[in-house]
Amino acid sequence: MAASRDLAPAASVAGAPARRGRTRRPADPARRRLALAVGMVVLGSFLPWVYTSLGSLSGVRGAGLWTFYAAMLGLAGALVPSRRVAAVQGALMAVPALVLPVWQVLHVLGLVGTGGWLPGPGLLMVFAGGVVAAGASRALWRGAPVPA
Repeated sequence: MAASRDLAPAASVAGAPARRGRTRRPADPARRRLALAVGMVVLGSFLPWVYTSLGSLSGVRGAGLWTFYAAMLGLAGALVPSRRVAAVQGALMAVPALVLPVWQVLHVLGLVGTGGWLPGPGLLMVFAGGVVAAGASRALWRGAPVPA
Protein backbone atom coordinates (compact mmCIF):
# COMPACT_ATOMS: atom_id res chain seq x y z
CA MET A 1 0.00 0.00 0.00
CA ALA A 2 1.34 3.41 -0.94
CA ALA A 3 1.85 6.07 1.66
CA SER A 4 -0.40 9.14 1.56
CA ARG A 5 2.48 11.37 0.55
CA ASP A 6 2.99 9.22 -2.55
CA LEU A 7 -0.57 10.00 -3.66
CA ALA A 8 0.01 13.75 -3.74
CA PRO A 9 -0.79 15.40 -7.08
CA ALA A 10 2.02 15.54 -9.58
CA ALA A 11 3.92 18.75 -10.14
CA SER A 12 2.27 21.00 -12.71
CA VAL A 13 5.55 22.39 -14.01
CA ALA A 14 8.69 20.36 -14.24
CA GLY A 15 10.17 20.33 -10.79
CA ALA A 16 7.70 22.80 -9.25
CA PRO A 17 5.54 21.56 -6.40
CA ALA A 18 1.79 21.39 -6.93
CA ARG A 19 -0.16 24.40 -5.69
CA ARG A 20 -2.23 23.76 -2.62
CA GLY A 21 -4.66 25.87 -0.68
CA ARG A 22 -7.42 28.15 -1.82
CA THR A 23 -8.09 28.67 -5.46
CA ARG A 24 -8.49 32.24 -6.65
CA ARG A 25 -11.62 33.52 -8.26
CA PRO A 26 -11.20 34.91 -11.77
CA ALA A 27 -10.67 38.65 -11.82
CA ASP A 28 -13.84 40.69 -12.21
CA PRO A 29 -13.84 42.64 -15.51
CA ALA A 30 -15.45 45.65 -13.82
CA ARG A 31 -12.66 45.76 -11.23
CA ARG A 32 -10.10 45.57 -14.03
CA ARG A 33 -11.78 48.52 -15.74
CA LEU A 34 -11.77 50.44 -12.46
CA ALA A 35 -8.05 49.73 -12.06
CA LEU A 36 -7.48 50.92 -15.65
CA ALA A 37 -9.41 54.10 -14.86
CA VAL A 38 -7.25 54.65 -11.76
CA GLY A 39 -4.11 54.37 -13.88
CA MET A 40 -5.48 56.80 -16.46
CA VAL A 41 -6.44 59.38 -13.83
CA VAL A 42 -3.15 59.06 -11.92
CA LEU A 43 -1.07 59.46 -15.07
CA GLY A 44 -3.27 62.24 -16.45
CA SER A 45 -3.09 64.17 -13.18
CA PHE A 46 0.65 64.72 -13.66
CA LEU A 47 0.62 65.43 -17.40
CA PRO A 48 0.05 68.94 -18.85
CA TRP A 49 -3.59 70.02 -18.73
CA VAL A 50 -3.35 73.19 -20.82
CA TYR A 51 -0.92 74.19 -23.57
CA THR A 52 -0.38 77.90 -24.19
CA SER A 53 2.06 79.86 -26.33
CA LEU A 54 4.04 80.54 -23.14
CA GLY A 55 4.30 76.86 -22.14
CA SER A 56 2.25 74.14 -20.57
CA LEU A 57 0.37 74.10 -17.29
CA SER A 58 0.72 70.88 -15.31
CA GLY A 59 -2.36 69.36 -13.74
CA VAL A 60 -0.62 69.02 -10.37
CA ARG A 61 -0.52 72.80 -10.04
CA GLY A 62 -4.32 72.89 -10.01
CA ALA A 63 -7.19 70.47 -10.14
CA GLY A 64 -4.98 67.51 -11.10
CA LEU A 65 -3.95 67.14 -7.49
CA TRP A 66 -7.58 66.63 -6.49
CA THR A 67 -8.11 64.06 -9.22
CA PHE A 68 -5.00 62.22 -8.02
CA TYR A 69 -6.44 62.05 -4.50
CA ALA A 70 -9.73 60.76 -5.89
CA ALA A 71 -7.85 58.11 -7.87
CA MET A 72 -6.43 56.75 -4.62
CA LEU A 73 -10.01 56.24 -3.44
CA GLY A 74 -10.72 54.46 -6.71
CA LEU A 75 -7.69 52.23 -6.16
CA ALA A 76 -9.13 51.19 -2.82
CA GLY A 77 -12.39 50.43 -4.61
CA ALA A 78 -10.61 48.18 -7.08
CA LEU A 79 -9.08 46.19 -4.22
CA VAL A 80 -11.93 45.95 -1.69
CA PRO A 81 -13.85 42.64 -1.78
CA SER A 82 -17.37 44.09 -1.53
CA ARG A 83 -18.88 44.95 -4.93
CA ARG A 84 -21.22 47.65 -3.55
CA VAL A 85 -18.45 49.41 -1.63
CA ALA A 86 -16.23 49.21 -4.71
CA ALA A 87 -19.02 50.72 -6.82
CA VAL A 88 -19.47 53.64 -4.42
CA GLN A 89 -15.73 54.30 -4.25
CA GLY A 90 -15.46 54.12 -8.04
CA ALA A 91 -18.34 56.58 -8.39
CA LEU A 92 -16.70 58.92 -5.88
CA MET A 93 -13.57 58.77 -8.04
CA ALA A 94 -15.52 59.36 -11.25
CA VAL A 95 -17.19 62.58 -10.05
CA PRO A 96 -14.07 64.76 -9.72
CA ALA A 97 -12.45 63.05 -12.71
CA LEU A 98 -15.41 64.17 -14.84
CA VAL A 99 -16.27 67.50 -13.24
CA LEU A 100 -12.83 69.06 -12.77
CA PRO A 101 -11.64 68.76 -16.40
CA VAL A 102 -14.94 70.23 -17.61
CA TRP A 103 -14.63 73.03 -15.07
CA GLN A 104 -11.03 73.67 -16.20
CA VAL A 105 -12.04 74.00 -19.85
CA LEU A 106 -14.97 76.30 -19.00
CA HIS A 107 -12.75 78.38 -16.73
CA VAL A 108 -10.07 78.87 -19.40
CA LEU A 109 -12.74 79.62 -22.01
CA GLY A 110 -14.13 82.29 -19.71
CA LEU A 111 -10.71 83.84 -19.16
CA VAL A 112 -9.21 83.92 -22.67
CA GLY A 113 -11.80 82.52 -25.07
CA THR A 114 -10.84 80.00 -27.71
CA GLY A 115 -7.56 81.55 -28.89
CA GLY A 116 -4.10 80.87 -27.56
CA TRP A 117 -4.54 77.58 -25.74
CA LEU A 118 -5.19 73.87 -26.30
CA PRO A 119 -6.30 71.16 -23.90
CA GLY A 120 -3.40 68.95 -22.90
CA PRO A 121 -3.18 65.17 -22.78
CA GLY A 122 -3.57 65.09 -19.01
CA LEU A 123 -6.93 66.85 -19.13
CA LEU A 124 -8.24 64.43 -21.73
CA MET A 125 -6.81 61.38 -19.98
CA VAL A 126 -8.38 62.31 -16.64
CA PHE A 127 -11.75 62.89 -18.30
CA ALA A 128 -11.53 59.53 -20.13
CA GLY A 129 -10.54 57.84 -16.86
CA GLY A 130 -13.64 59.35 -15.25
CA VAL A 131 -15.83 57.92 -18.00
CA VAL A 132 -14.25 54.47 -17.59
CA ALA A 133 -14.61 54.68 -13.78
CA ALA A 134 -18.29 55.61 -14.08
CA GLY A 135 -18.94 52.65 -16.36
CA ALA A 136 -17.05 50.27 -14.07
CA SER A 137 -18.95 51.57 -11.04
CA ARG A 138 -22.24 51.01 -12.80
CA ALA A 139 -21.24 47.42 -13.66
CA LEU A 140 -20.11 46.79 -10.08
CA TRP A 141 -23.35 48.21 -8.66
CA ARG A 142 -25.49 46.07 -10.94
CA GLY A 143 -23.56 43.01 -9.86
CA ALA A 144 -23.04 41.58 -13.30
CA PRO A 145 -22.00 37.92 -13.04
CA VAL A 146 -18.36 37.10 -13.57
CA PRO A 147 -17.85 34.89 -16.64
CA ALA A 148 -16.38 31.52 -15.71
